[in-house]
Amino acid sequence: MAWIGRRAGALLGVAALMMATAACGGGDTGNDDPNAKVTLSYAVWDKNQVPAMQQLATAFTAENPNITIDVQLTPWETYWTKMKAAATGGAAPDVFWMNGPNYQLYATNGVLAPLDEKIAADKVDLSSYPQALIDLYTVEGKHYGLPKDFDTVGLWYNKELFDAAGVGYPDATWTWDTFKQAAAKLTDKSKGQYAIGANLSSAQEYQYNTIFQAGGSVISADGKKAGYADPATIEGLKFWTDLIKDGYSPDLKTMTDTVPLNLFESGKTAMYYGGSWNVAEFTANEYTKTRVAAAPLPKGVKSATVIHGLVNVVSAKSAHPDAAWKFVKFLGGRTAAEQLGKSGVIPAYNGTQAGWAAAHPELNLQAAFLDQVPNAVAYPISRNTAAWQELETTYLTPAWNQQKDVAAAATELAKAMDESLAKE
Repeated sequence: MAWIGRRAGALLGVAALMMATAACGGGDTGNDDPNAKVTLSYAVWDKNQVPAMQQLATAFTAENPNITIDVQLTPWETYWTKMKAAATGGAAPDVFWMNGPNYQLYATNGVLAPLDEKIAADKVDLSSYPQALIDLYTVEGKHYGLPKDFDTVGLWYNKELFDAAGVGYPDATWTWDTFKQAAAKLTDKSKGQYAIGANLSSAQEYQYNTIFQAGGSVISADGKKAGYADPATIEGLKFWTDLIKDGYSPDLKTMTDTVPLNLFESGKTAMYYGGSWNVAEFTANEYTKTRVAAAPLPKGVKSATVIHGLVNVVSAKSAHPDAAWKFVKFLGGRTAAEQLGKSGVIPAYNGTQAGWAAAHPELNLQAAFLDQVPNAVAYPISRNTAAWQELETTYLTPAWNQQKDVAAAATELAKAMDESLAKE
């Protein structure tokens, strides 16, 4: 699945990738012998998706008998450490999963094979995928992978707590004002119950969504300038700090001790800004499986939801670049997407997502997540995303703790972030 909170961690340092480039040199640009027997290594990190990946590998080999796929699972906790060592040694897997926060670093340091010529030659239509996802994985006008899956963010809510408070369920008509009016009614401190956990996190679920809904930005399109000094961005931050100030959310310390997901799963909060990936979590949890559903995020000056997803990429040092591209193209096609949707993730190929939503009609997944794709904004990244995400935590924490004016904190963050971006 596509947990951006986890995906955003373990980013490689620029220096490490620079060394990898020096060690690897140029990739093999020659053509494979079409009659030779080839085994491709395919690296993934989610054990829950391994059966689906193996099924796809078998289906691909059935169409290409001379190419065998070796699906290699490395848990998320060690995936990027192993990938760094492999890239530095010039031995990265032939094909592997890549996420947004790491993408530019790998692409611009020669670890990934450019695919534009192959995309053009084989007439692969990039409009078959959500535009925001293509935007996320375009660097300097070039493409180094094809989308596999995606996820968006919605408003999960506890129907039981809404009923008890006499509040109507959220829907596509909700605005920030509607949300705050409901939050007041859903908060009952005598029961230790809050409307929501207004967490501070660079994960996909929280302030990035409200920044975009307010018309602000996190980082400029060219990745060189912070957006935090923009008054609209500051309004997006205030959405969360005001919830804490007004008592509709626990304080930051409480949410550090008990994360908002756990608060929601124990009935301590009535709402949760969460991703499409939470379907598996909430349908398995004994408390939430009969109590929750999802709705689109409430609208600010406009509707917006942060989109992220994975791409399959080819190593620049693969000994079998043609076979690797053929596999990536297969994985990015309709047939593979339809199979992938059965594994519980949203396939990226347009027109193949209905099965995912239909698996749990009681959760309102179509309206909450899929119908919002036209409003989606790509997860903000740069060449060294980790550096300024650390700054976000440092400079915004005092505002979340109600110790500093959010505008002042955001302005200071913008200055520090600009200095960091200048070093990329």
